[in-house]
Amino acid sequence: MNIATNTEKLLAHKDGAAGWITFNNPAKRNAMSYDMWLGLDIALNDFIADPAVRVIVLKGAGDKAFVSGADISEFKEKRANPEMVAEYNKVSVTIAQKLLNCPKPTIAMIRGFCMGGGLGTALTCDLRICSDDSRFGVPAGKLGVGYKYSALKRLVDIVGPANTAEIFYTARQFDAQEAKDMGLVNRVLPVDKLEEYVANYVKTIGGNAPLTLKAVKVCLGEIAKDDHKRDIALCDRVVDDCFASKDYAEGRTAFMEKRKPVFTGQ
Repeated sequence: MNIATNTEKLLAHKDGAAGWITFNNPAKRNAMSYDMWLGLDIALNDFIADPAVRVIVLKGAGDKAFVSGADISEFKEKRANPEMVAEYNKVSVTIAQKLLNCPKPTIAMIRGFCMGGGLGTALTCDLRICSDDSRFGVPAGKLGVGYKYSALKRLVDIVGPANTAEIFYTARQFDAQEAKDMGLVNRVLPVDKLEEYVANYVKTIGGNAPLTLKAVKVCLGEIAKDDHKRDIALCDRVVDDCFASKDYAEGRTAFMEKRKPVFTGQ
């Protein structure tokens, strides 16, 4: 089932338990335009609201890139003055934060280049699975670009301060194995095995209890915050919701009956 996103450069469809989002700007290595950010917002809102969607997967069209960064060609039109820059940044940051805080598991399926802002988008996902021809990097040091605390913290949380320093200090590209070694990606697959692996991965996750997955994601989100900003009471509530759910009863019953559980998210 396709989702109308108001732009051909951001495609979204549902397939079983998965909501698929495709960055569809291959002529520019899937560089993110303003309209693509708005389309991403539409897709996320639809997938989050649909209980049948249990996992969200992001991918780039073609075989050249996941997302190569921002679409610089539209900057003259969309970021011509400080007010327009502020509006553009507000939209992109708000939607990226929505993806980061999405209550459902998210996967970045990466092939080809994943650079700069594209890597930032991948980092907002819970898991990153890439092909062995993928390339990663943040060329900020070659452009004189500064990165804010929040962007650096997300990377530090995933790969640690030393690897973050290397990524920024050298501004070089890293191959898939290097990315795996530093913890930037969870899995590296041969190109011809990537989509099949992710499809099976989605089925595995989609078959598990949605409330359990939500509780884990909420708690991981709170763990990533500074101590004084953590909402431990929220963590307790989502865990309590699991034990009070019909799915908890179904899981116990299925275990005793030695069958696969059928979870409804209730």
